Parts: sequence; structure tokens; C-alpha cells
Amino acid sequence: MNDIYILLYDGECGFCNYWVNWVMRNDKKGVINFASLQGDFGQNFLSKNNLPLDKFNTLYLIHPNGKTYKKSDAILKIGSLLKGWYKWFGIFKIIPKVIRDKIYDLVAKNRKHIRTDNCTLPTKEQRARFIN
Repeated sequence: MNDIYILLYDGECGFCNYWVNWVMRNDKKGVINFASLQGDFGQNFLSKNNLPLDKFNTLYLIHPNGKTYKKSDAILKIGSLLKGWYKWFGIFKIIPKVIRDKIYDLVAKNRKHIRTDNCTLPTKEQRARFIN
């Protein structure tokens, strides 16, 4: 399948891992693969884009054509890819990006203090969707 998006996330953040698992469970068509920002793929992405190699507070979603979504734009795009009622995430586009990203930054700043009790191991099929 050529239309695979890649979601880059902080692989050492429990909150981020919780949401990666959530996306994986809800991505019925398997159009999103995953890579941690700390891994080779993530570090290469950060390096190529002249981004800090040690700051992992931004979520990136790479479109198959190379376009990159980040922060709240990435979340809204993920919602549109998941279909179902999640496609309605797009309604939040009416909120100016500067405000959406301020909210995103507030959550990102506090994400390591947000308790998540869900720590599941991916299945063999799910593991195949992770890129090193």
C-alpha cells in the first residue's frame, strides 16, 4: 500500500504511547505506521529538517507525498484518516491554528505528568507497523 502515513512520536512518553495504541486500535485500514523520534527514522527526519535531535515535544505526521503535519494539524489529519465519527475532528479547523497549537503545547508540556494506566504490548501485526 503506497498511501501509508508515518506518525512520529516521543517513544519514551507514556501518554504518547497510550495515544499511539489508541490510533492503532482505531486505524481499521492500517494507513498509519509509527516511528519514535528517538529511533533511527525519527532522528533522520529531525536531522533532515534541521530540528533539535533531543526535543520530542511535537507530534509529526508525514503524508505519503512528503508533506508534514505537526501539532494540532497532525491530530486533525489523524482524525480524518480514522474515518467514522473521528472525521468530525476536522470541525476544530475553525479554531485558529495559533490557538489550537497553544492548547497542544500546554498538553505537550504536561504530558509526562498525565497518568496513563494502559500499557499493552502490540500484536505481531501491529509490530509490523513500527519503523525503527
